[in-house]
Amino acid sequence: MLALLPWFDANARDLPWRRPQTTPWGVLVSELMLQQTPVARVEPVWDDWLARWPVPSALAAASRADVLRAWGKLGYPRRALRLHAAAVVIASEHDDVVPAELKVLEALPGVGSYTARAVAAFGYGLRCPVVDTNVRRVVARAVHGAAEPGLARTAADQADVEALLPASDAAAARFSAALMELGAVVCAARAPRCGLCPLRADCAWQLAGRPAYTGTVRQPQAFAGTDRQVRGRLLDVLRGSPGPVPRAALETAWADDAQRERCLASLLADGLVAAVGADRFGLPDEG
Repeated sequence: MLALLPWFDANARDLPWRRPQTTPWGVLVSELMLQQTPVARVEPVWDDWLARWPVPSALAAASRADVLRAWGKLGYPRRALRLHAAAVVIASEHDDVVPAELKVLEALPGVGSYTARAVAAFGYGLRCPVVDTNVRRVVARAVHGAAEPGLARTAADQADVEALLPASDAAAARFSAALMELGAVVCAARAPRCGLCPLRADCAWQLAGRPAYTGTVRQPQAFAGTDRQVRGRLLDVLRGSPGPVPRAALETAWADDAQRERCLASLLADGLVAAVGADRFGLPDEG
């Protein structure tokens, strides 16, 4: 693993949330946005978001309607409301500073174990194992000789990464970022670019002849025609309107009445849409 940091120094993508001037708040925003969303889609939204709301208190003061509009088409919009709720707590209870302690971070709305560890490592430069899908795949191949990591084992996965981290905080945080980068751009799930891998000479999977994976394979989720697509269509109508709209405006978004009404009900239940008066709907905080 000694070759990983020099490789990262020479090959790391210039992502805005990795730049030295990025605050822990910027890291937290990036981590919420990057969940199940490609980097290319996140970058422009992250740039706009931080320009508009550079500190938690600025976001906390915004309406949830403005937050959802700014979130745009990143998907899974409940993340936007959770980030807004986290900003309210950070502004009111932590003097507008994102906390560094894991337990305090994990108590914030929408911040789980992974996100808390990512903020501690990448926002504060602390020695803290950060384990995502890419990291698990690198460890499975390089350390355990398996083509894929299989089902998540949170404690065991964190222990695997903990054992690999350098002793110092700064080097460990950079090493965690390097593991992620390697999994994202070289040690990919499909068509890994092993010829470019700095770990190739010592990779247990390579040394074993790259055996095929025989465990359970998670099937990718469909999108077309799903409730998730319908919910997105309905939110598109509301984001594109300066205020609440009549039910008839939502009816143009999806032809299947039963599915559309089911999805509208779920959006209302999730707090992503608000009923305004009789048979009118808008984004939360507008009316």
